[in-house]
Amino acid sequence: MHNKILKIRAVLNSVILGKEEQVTLSLACLLAKGHLLLEDLPGMGKTTLAHSLAKVLGLSYQRIQFTSDLLPGDIIGGEVFDVESKKFLLHHGPIFTEVLLADEINRTTPKSQSALLEAMEERQVSIGRKTYRLPEHFFVIATQNPNTSGSGTYPLPDSQMDRFLMAISLGYPSVDAELKILKGETNRDKITSLPAMLTKEELTLMQNAVDKIHASDALLAYILRIVEATRSEEKFTMGISPRGSLALLKGAKAYAFISGRDYIIPEDIKAVLPSVLEHRLRQIGQQANHSRDLAYWLLQNIPAIQ
Repeated sequence: MHNKILKIRAVLNSVILGKEEQVTLSLACLLAKGHLLLEDLPGMGKTTLAHSLAKVLGLSYQRIQFTSDLLPGDIIGGEVFDVESKKFLLHHGPIFTEVLLADEINRTTPKSQSALLEAMEERQVSIGRKTYRLPEHFFVIATQNPNTSGSGTYPLPDSQMDRFLMAISLGYPSVDAELKILKGETNRDKITSLPAMLTKEELTLMQNAVDKIHASDALLAYILRIVEATRSEEKFTMGISPRGSLALLKGAKAYAFISGRDYIIPEDIKAVLPSVLEHRLRQIGQQANHSRDLAYWLLQNIPAIQ
């Protein structure tokens, strides 16, 4: 299984040049059964990464462009009256897929944003008086432009942000990578023809293997020290919730699995900590929903061993 995940990562790296760590974190997020938030300026390859992930993993894919006039029913669907049968029939919305790209999620209103809350937490949606299960490998990849990039954005509330296991930024490509992009030396224009490199059964086995990755008591104590610091240090205005501490553990287990180990080490926790905790942290006087400085303060000041 480890060899397959390495081959998948190599294919993704041939599409998203120079972003090896971000690709690894994206795979770790999916293997940990989480959801991913991509925060970046337009044109950085966020949509390309989402579509490529779905293709190489052999998963169904739907994209929703979030706009100010989008309604919850446009996402989850609804019941439509059928004249012939004289019954209300379910009309599936695009959320009934395995990989859902919520493109520019902060361009729509909080009412429409909230349509994803139940789906992301419980992998189900409620329509009328009935509840419908979503596919086993339901995975939300949301993209978000910075709130400072222009008017017409609606910052995601804390309850929504907390449902993303990881938040990452692709950032600008290196000079060498951008030169290859200009020369057409990438597979970006061949995404639709990328092969499915994994069956759904194999993906399930991998996710189950991630669940079984061993975490020693010493490393669990390390995670707890990190979480406790966010709750007790004065620089933090809001501490990490138990969901956040579980996310840190799950992310570290998935990172260890990709690294070819059946146990986690401190470096696994450190590797995923910024992407798992950054969007959950706030500091005094800060308006944004995240702080990179706080995440790196935790890395530098909380020892792995005591």
